[in-house]
Amino acid sequence: MSATETAVTLRPPVREERVEVDPDLLDSTLEYIRPALQYDGGDLILEGVDEDGTVNLNLVGACSGCPMSMMTLTAGIERILKDRVPGVTAVNAT
Repeated sequence: MSATETAVTLRPPVREERVEVDPDLLDSTLEYIRPALQYDGGDLILEGVDEDGTVNLNLVGACSGCPMSMMTLTAGIERILKDRVPGVTAVNAT
């Protein structure tokens, strides 16, 4: 190999193994979050978890019509769930 050539090493892509969401840990974490929502007149209902780790929630009460609910979802609920519950990849709310 000359001084101007560089060696390139090709590696197979790294595949992250999916971690299954623990339903008990998810429930306890939602119970941790719930009082903050209830304090402002809202609440959440767990609709389910998709195979890819997306948690589906229904925001109810004051949360259902609140213009700040999307910020609450991403800055609060999603951040806490991703931090505390392995396997959570995203949170969707209706």
